[in-house]
Amino acid sequence: MIDKEKIKEAIKLFLEGIGENPEREGLKETPDRIARMWEEFESLRSFDMKLFEEFGQYNEMVLVKDIKFYSMCEHHLLPFFGKVHIAYIPDGVICGLSKLVRTVRAFALRPQVQERLTDEIADFLEKQLTPRGVGVVIEAEHLCMSMRGAMSPGHITTTSALRGVFLRDMKTREEFLKLINKA
Repeated sequence: MIDKEKIKEAIKLFLEGIGENPEREGLKETPDRIARMWEEFESLRSFDMKLFEEFGQYNEMVLVKDIKFYSMCEHHLLPFFGKVHIAYIPDGVICGLSKLVRTVRAFALRPQVQERLTDEIADFLEKQLTPRGVGVVIEAEHLCMSMRGAMSPGHITTTSALRGVFLRDMKTREEFLKLINKA
């Protein structure tokens, strides 16, 4: 549950802490803007995972690639962003394709690390769909590495989570990786 007043007070203290005047024009509304932003993020994290059994005979790979996302590094509170590729092989149930996008958004819109984000998406889909397998690959640029620390922009970090046949069957894994790497 979002506590807007705590967020606003924390942002005001943060601005003072870095030597800014939170009452100056341009910053005066910033604490409220940030509180509203996090309230919006919270509202986007829940959705109805609509499943369809009438297509239960379909048993080939379903792939949605290049799902754009934005998240916030929990270590530095700086953004990381990129794209997610999700595939699953149904076992009697499919979901609406937009639900894969909503799943990414639900887990990305909070302080996060890419490794956990990758696992959470795969675990959630495995639990909800009970498919024969799930594959998730995330490619992202982290501003905590691009604009601070190493100060080396443009690097892409890739993580993957494979479940079921994507983990056990090399042909399935290779097909997934080949499909996501097609231009």
